[in-house]
Amino acid sequence: MSESRDFTGNEIAIVGMAGRFPDARTLAEFWRNLEGGVESIRQLTEEQLRAAGASEEQLADPNYVRAAAILDDMEWWDAPFWGFTPLDASIMDPQHRLFLECAWEAFEDAGHAPEAFGGAIGVFAGCGMQAYMSYNLLPNKKLMDGTGLFLVRHTGNDKDFLATRVSYHMNLRGPSVNVQTACSTSLVAAHLAVQSLLSGECDMALAGGVTVELPHRVGYTYKENEILSPDGHCRAFDAASKGTVFGSGAGVLVLRRLEDAVRDGDRVHAIIRGSAINNDGSNKVGYLAPSVDGQSASIVEALSIAGVSPDSISYVETHGTGTPVGDPIEVTALTQAFRTGTEAIGFCGIGSLKSNIGHLDTAAGVAGMLKTVLAMQHRKLPPSLHFVAPNPAIDFATSPFYVNATLKEWKSSGPRRAGVSSLGVGGTNAHIVLEEAPERRASGPSRKQQLLVVSARTKSALDTASANLADHLDAHRELPLADVSYTLSVGRQGLKERRIVAAQSVDEARRLLDTNDKERVFSDTSSENSKAAFLFAGGGAQFAGMGAELYAEESAYRAAVDECLSHLEADHAREVRALLLPQGDIAEASKKLERPSLALPALFSTQYAMAKLLESW
Repeated sequence: MSESRDFTGNEIAIVGMAGRFPDARTLAEFWRNLEGGVESIRQLTEEQLRAAGASEEQLADPNYVRAAAILDDMEWWDAPFWGFTPLDASIMDPQHRLFLECAWEAFEDAGHAPEAFGGAIGVFAGCGMQAYMSYNLLPNKKLMDGTGLFLVRHTGNDKDFLATRVSYHMNLRGPSVNVQTACSTSLVAAHLAVQSLLSGECDMALAGGVTVELPHRVGYTYKENEILSPDGHCRAFDAASKGTVFGSGAGVLVLRRLEDAVRDGDRVHAIIRGSAINNDGSNKVGYLAPSVDGQSASIVEALSIAGVSPDSISYVETHGTGTPVGDPIEVTALTQAFRTGTEAIGFCGIGSLKSNIGHLDTAAGVAGMLKTVLAMQHRKLPPSLHFVAPNPAIDFATSPFYVNATLKEWKSSGPRRAGVSSLGVGGTNAHIVLEEAPERRASGPSRKQQLLVVSARTKSALDTASANLADHLDAHRELPLADVSYTLSVGRQGLKERRIVAAQSVDEARRLLDTNDKERVFSDTSSENSKAAFLFAGGGAQFAGMGAELYAEESAYRAAVDECLSHLEADHAREVRALLLPQGDIAEASKKLERPSLALPALFSTQYAMAKLLESW
């Protein structure tokens, strides 16, 4: 751990992350868009809208807003990877498909293959409404008559089956809970995952959410005093704010207790210091309205659990829907909470991801978490878009907050800390306190040769995975090859098609993967029922110095040779050892090995030691 870090033992590490967002299939693309101030809410042409199903009546309506946050390729899915038939895949809601993919990617990012993890893994997740079933399946009388409502609903459409579907396909044995608290769903899911880890219910937890808006690639009709923006832009905290735009996306976190993650050498993306959830109750003007006191109470509780002062928080990723009423209430609640510990003004930046990608509904909270963690890692605060002048109902001048409207370096006198808020229609508020990750221990010494293992479901996917690995090594030549080897070996689930490469450097590994040299790159198809057999060679295969390098570098091999030689008479053992580890004339030593009394014990010792080394691996 780095200095000046005070941990209580109740911290949770974020060890894996994955997400899909408009204009971003990877988190690297997601960050580039955030850093560059990219708005992924697209203005659509009439041709695009007609192709997506917009009617002429809609297009003629002056209040029809021709904008949408589009999730590219949301309808595409690798169904055979999960063992689905084309029919089953077509029945499954795209939200469930997308969440499965992101869950797999998050575990890979964590460097933990679920099948090899020694503890219980829980799942806490939620998704948006089952519009796919309503728009695409229920109207299909032939499908419904042939399949039946029960199977259509249970195959992967109802909200009830998102988390348990992941648990089934990945054989996860911890608690599997579908969470539904409207817009705060995925942040509440993260909070519940934290509680499950702290109570010992599970040893690793997957948390997140997904929303795919259907119909997709279409606009919406603006209505005065509702939440949607009249011009297709979300202007959080701005004087011109009039609403938000709904979008589509998914985000997933893999969580572990910090002490476990540090012990196992996991890469920690960030730390959850504390989290809290509550509900407004009826202390507000209406069911759909937000509450100052409810939001403030959840923030105060999260800070208290985290054991940190409000003045140590230098950024808050807000709910920030860009509504004229909601934004002032949120800043008032934040100010009320921070005033329990500080009277300082203007020291904490706030922002809203919704200005970039729209409101992701059930996935909004985890998306805000991912944005904030990435900002911590890059030590930059990305701009909250479209902020020109503050909403006059917000008193920023006397508050601890300012809207971070430009890309800036994230400076902090201590460890970077941030809050993430998410508020659900119906009053369920969630707040999480994040802290940047501690310094990671460097990996230790390693062998000169490293074995890189790659696997996939199909041969074509294996080629793609190999090419992706080569590209990654090309882009990150600074990586310790031993770390790459370790992650590929223990952090990836073994699939049917296998490929191995032995190399001494990143450059050599990249070159071998690129050229697929048949002398150095070996591919095969595994069998779950295959067994290893050790076949000993006969006389004539021996040579002086055989196994000398293994004897010098591998303790298991060295111990096995020493064990074999211990069964020989002392003089005989010294003579065999001198031929296995020759110091002088190799030709003379090889000639001596022609004698069966020396060749046979030398051969046996070498091959026995090889077998013991392979067994140890």
